[in-house]
Amino acid sequence: MKNWLRKWFGGEQQQPPPAAVDVDERADAQTVLQRLEWTVLRRLDGLLQGHHRSLMRGQGLDLADLREYQAQDDVRHIDWNLTARLDQPHVRIYTEDREMTAWFLLDLSGSVDFGSGARRKNHLSRDFVASVARLLTREGNRVGALLYGSAVEAVLPPRGGRLQVLQLLHRLQNRPAPAPAVQPTQLQHLLQAAAHHIKRRSTVFVVSDFISEPGWEASLGLLARRHDVVAVRLFDPLEMELPDLGMVPMRDAETGEVLMVDTHDRRFRQRFAQLAGQREQALRQALSASAVDALELRTDDDLLDALVRFCQMRQMRQRRVRTALPAAA
Repeated sequence: MKNWLRKWFGGEQQQPPPAAVDVDERADAQTVLQRLEWTVLRRLDGLLQGHHRSLMRGQGLDLADLREYQAQDDVRHIDWNLTARLDQPHVRIYTEDREMTAWFLLDLSGSVDFGSGARRKNHLSRDFVASVARLLTREGNRVGALLYGSAVEAVLPPRGGRLQVLQLLHRLQNRPAPAPAVQPTQLQHLLQAAAHHIKRRSTVFVVSDFISEPGWEASLGLLARRHDVVAVRLFDPLEMELPDLGMVPMRDAETGEVLMVDTHDRRFRQRFAQLAGQREQALRQALSASAVDALELRTDDDLLDALVRFCQMRQMRQRRVRTALPAAA
């Protein structure tokens, strides 16, 4: 049943309806970025009033967080009072007040090319990356990216400016059609490649649906020990519950295998929902154990609302740390 579950999550209707085609599918990078600047960034500026700094952490002056000491940390940032209280070394993490670097680890495997409505997960990923990258680069920060299909396809070195965002969008818009994969997604390969390429402490956005073979959890935890990691989970409602559509041909988006599924079978739908719930719980536990921030992006949700909620969550956590600091000092 585990393999079947992966097929449902990674699969799609063999002939998707026209409504499932994204309006920007054939748009160039310039057009996509202009649309996002008008529909997302301008409104985001008004709602957050410039508090985009909550997206980034680094070695500045404003305290952002406290965490356990790791072998590569600077001993000058150890909080000795908290260390003495908890009998475990802890270091202070500060909001960056200079140029900071952000990396996007982009899962572009076959299961991401799916959507049950007007937007597919890969288009949602593109809009999120373009919006956040532009939000950061226009404030002088640098962004880079690793692109993963069945393997790491490209590494875009971090640079600043609008042209860097356009180049990243162009890479995403003009990827060649992937060949059917010979094996399921191995997300740990992307995370291990990131650990190799990203030398300086950075903010790392892992943008994926996390439909992968097991083993990525340890790699994510190791990456989070050195970097500020945000897990951006792409999600479609159809991945949790199947509607009653009768006999439906479904294709594994990664291998191309086609199976006939009887969605009219109530017990099959119940079993599917049960397995989906178990996978959801396991994913949330894995992200929590890795000590990373998590942002869920639904294909039927508004990207602006999701970004506002995420920024507010980061700001609230920073305020809690500042409030707790005198007690730890």
